Amino acid sequence: MNAPIRDISDTALWVAMYRAMESERQDALFRDPFARRMAGDRGEAILRSLPRGRALAWPMIVRTAVMDEIIARCVRQGARAVFNLGAGLDTRAFRLELPPSLRWFDVDLPDMIRYRQEHLEGAKPACIHEHVLADLSDPAERTRVLARLAGGDGPALVITEGLLIYLTEEQVSALAQQLHEYGVLRWWLIDLASPQLLQRMSKTWQPHLTAGNAPMQFAPALGTAFFAPHGWREAEFRSTWEESIKLGRSVPLAKFWNTLIKLRGKKGRESARRMSSIVLLERT
Repeated sequence: MNAPIRDISDTALWVAMYRAMESERQDALFRDPFARRMAGDRGEAILRSLPRGRALAWPMIVRTAVMDEIIARCVRQGARAVFNLGAGLDTRAFRLELPPSLRWFDVDLPDMIRYRQEHLEGAKPACIHEHVLADLSDPAERTRVLARLAGGDGPALVITEGLLIYLTEEQVSALAQQLHEYGVLRWWLIDLASPQLLQRMSKTWQPHLTAGNAPMQFAPALGTAFFAPHGWREAEFRSTWEESIKLGRSVPLAKFWNTLIKLRGKKGRESARRMSSIVLLERT
């Protein structure tokens, strides 16, 4: 296959394959019973075609597990709604233990929503669930959708898992500013890459993503401080590397590499732990 990634929607099939791989382990960190069905033959083909596709599954698996934990905690702390922007093939509304009164909105492009509906036919959500068709890259449409969703009771949690990295800094700034305009939005759950990680990715997945018109772009040098001028502060930071070791889903010889990282000095250690992360932002 010359072009494993045809467009940004294909990345959802790829990530679903990672969830399927983890779900099928006896010691799975999470179980997504829909993942393999969602990924389909196309998802398997993408995984086979990408360089080190299986070997680099661990960051996506760790991201899913840590976000599951944070989402569950936000719900326990009073979140009454979840806005899952760029939902892709996420099935948390169907697989997590959630209060029946929670409102969950999976928002994505029309073709993705139709694909989701087809492959989730007959599945029962754990809460009040709605699919929302929207092109979030269109500012006017984004405003319309957010205004409708944020019209209900709060507080609410926004999720943009695997979305921001495909946007420009200008687009992320606009989204951050817009989300802050709605007082019901208390938390914002994101994953974040550093410029160093983006540089590393240029040798593996980036050429394939760029060929599919889905280049990875957003990796702010400021890290989470990027969001401060837009009204969001870092409430919780989880290093993907550190979590991978805790969860037993890291690279071979992880403890050896971790020892080397500890020898780098304070600045080097902090750079390594912030290379890839899961972050809960809170409105200021």
